[in-house]
Amino acid sequence: MKECLIDVQNAVINMDDEIILDLVKKCLDEGLTPIGIIEEGLSKGLDGVGERFDAGDYFLAELIMAGEVVTVATDYLQTKMAPGESGKKGKVLIATVKGDIHEIGKNILGMILKASGYEVVDLGADVSAETILETMKDQDIQLVGLSVLLTTMVTSIKDVVEALTEAGIREKTRIAIGGACCSERLAEEMKVDAFGESAVAAVTIFDGFREALAAS
Repeated sequence: MKECLIDVQNAVINMDDEIILDLVKKCLDEGLTPIGIIEEGLSKGLDGVGERFDAGDYFLAELIMAGEVVTVATDYLQTKMAPGESGKKGKVLIATVKGDIHEIGKNILGMILKASGYEVVDLGADVSAETILETMKDQDIQLVGLSVLLTTMVTSIKDVVEALTEAGIREKTRIAIGGACCSERLAEEMKVDAFGESAVAAVTIFDGFREALAAS
């Protein structure tokens, strides 16, 4: 791994907003792509922050500060991405589920999906199943990405699935989940269509969803 990526990771872990942009620019100068910097630098830095939080070394304040560092970097990197033809692949609804207020991973996902040609409808955090259902019906959305970081909130995924089922539109939709507590096993338990291990992997997942829906 390039040293500049390790430096980016450490800047996130150390919540150093004064040097993050210089480090990101250095990575770009060395030929790395914006998405590569996000995946190998910023996202892995956030993983390190999460590990420290789990160990009790970091608290909510540190999570927020690290998130601000990542936001500064991703906002800049978005300006360096080759824009996709806006909305050419259709709409994706993204949201952090009811009871969970974490948005960093979801925001990175939204940025990458936009750069890949999707129109992203971002409902934010702590979003109810009812709001998700209403938005999908109002805007004719079939693709959904749900983010959940807190293990205690995974039942909110099930609430979304049940709401779509009761409304009679579940078979015409595809749902992917992602976040620190998510896994392939959880995706099976919650009866969703995919687990995205990373924001970059989500592009492949949603492209596959589009093909499957078109063929059905």
